[in-house]
Amino acid sequence: MGETSPTPLLSLVVPVYNEADNIVPFLRGVEGHVREPCEILLVHDFPEDTTLPAVAAMRPPVEGVRLVHNTLGKGVLNALRAGFAASRGDVVVVMMADRSDDPRDVAAMARLVREGADVVAGSRYVKGGGQEGGPLLKRTLSRLAGVSLHYLAGLPVRDATNNFRAYSRRVIEEVPVEGEAGFALALELTLKAHWRGWKVAEVPTVWRDRTAGQSRFRLLAWLPHYLKWYLRAMGRAWFGRRGRGRREPADEARGRGACAPRPPG
Repeated sequence: MGETSPTPLLSLVVPVYNEADNIVPFLRGVEGHVREPCEILLVHDFPEDTTLPAVAAMRPPVEGVRLVHNTLGKGVLNALRAGFAASRGDVVVVMMADRSDDPRDVAAMARLVREGADVVAGSRYVKGGGQEGGPLLKRTLSRLAGVSLHYLAGLPVRDATNNFRAYSRRVIEEVPVEGEAGFALALELTLKAHWRGWKVAEVPTVWRDRTAGQSRFRLLAWLPHYLKWYLRAMGRAWFGRRGRGRREPADEARGRGACAPRPPG
């Protein structure tokens, strides 16, 4: 794990996969709208990733950029875990390099974490939020999941699936990850923080579909990973709750945070 900074520092964890067409405007957007000290961790799976030469060619370079090689295994989940492990900030924000997440909302998310929240969701489904583009089925399922988890399972946020999230340091270090693949990590960490009795908040954001490059999101392949946590949340709300603030069985068994290396085998 990266050594935590003794002063406030924002860590932006950004998984990349051949984002040569997007990475320069993404970094310039962060540079223009994130005004506090930050590190930008670009997490790549392989050295041939087209993102890397595009970053190297930037003039002037963007301050704070760090390239992180994901050695935990291919895929976005392991890329996020590798980024968490390398991060040094007191606030860790996950963003996508395809420019779907608005860097103008980062400051509000970080502020809420420093005021006591452990998870802050960028929410498309509150006043001031929205979504532009993207497949209709994906949008519909996402909205239904967020609304139903909020009203039927008591999740404090209305956007359960957006990965644009800010996390406190203790979420990164103390909350174990059970997921095996996909983008469902945000839902898992948000639910587990809520079940521990930690504060979960949200800020409005507008999500915009990518205009260049190819998405790695595969709805049918990753839907079961979302469904696992959705059903667990509903079951916990309706058929028995272990008690807010108590550790999950997986916490006791594994005792490893989101940034801890996965055991071999």
